Amino acid sequence: MSAGGDSDERATSEREALGAPVQPRSQQDFDSSYEGRPPWDIGRPQAAFVDVVESGGLSGRVLDVGCGTGEHVLLAAAAGYDATGIDLAWAAIAQATEKARQRGLEATFLVHDALDLASLSGPFGTVLDSGLFHVLSDADRTRYAEQLHRVVTPGGRCYLLAFSDRQSGEWGPRRVSEQELRDCFVDGWRIESVEPATYEVNLHPGRAEAWLTTVVRTETP
Repeated sequence: MSAGGDSDERATSEREALGAPVQPRSQQDFDSSYEGRPPWDIGRPQAAFVDVVESGGLSGRVLDVGCGTGEHVLLAAAAGYDATGIDLAWAAIAQATEKARQRGLEATFLVHDALDLASLSGPFGTVLDSGLFHVLSDADRTRYAEQLHRVVTPGGRCYLLAFSDRQSGEWGPRRVSEQELRDCFVDGWRIESVEPATYEVNLHPGRAEAWLTTVVRTETP
């Protein structure tokens, strides 16, 4: 087989691994993803969230929704914050718990639905979302914003890193436009910023275009 054929085959495999065709994904999809190493599990925090922490962007208790194997929770814990991570995938939570043990860090990891945040023991001053928003359906995005409002303290911030509509191709999760983000976080929220960012993956080419959105919870819904 030619080198070009190898390249095309590898590219096709990577696109399939990232979830083509573009559509919302189910709990079963994520459970099965952790039978191997899912593309979003890069073994380190996303650079966009490292910048948030290093710039002093965290406050209060920290919640990571869709935490995967826990890198962002452990980043916050290492910086001295009370940090909790939730995910629907049992295997991801098991791996995150083991990472915390190996690194000697105190953190809480729970198998929990991000669309039922009100049942968590809140409130939280900061929420991190690395790649959850872009897999939700339109209806679930609205519910998600409502649930966030119920657990974030007034003045607290949510940082969302999501696939951007600036990303070419049809592989991977649903693309999100800046306007969709602004439209979702209206009642009870103030958009602080929507900035171009990079979403890192463990497959070639190692990155995708993203939006890093910062929203602030206001006093009333």
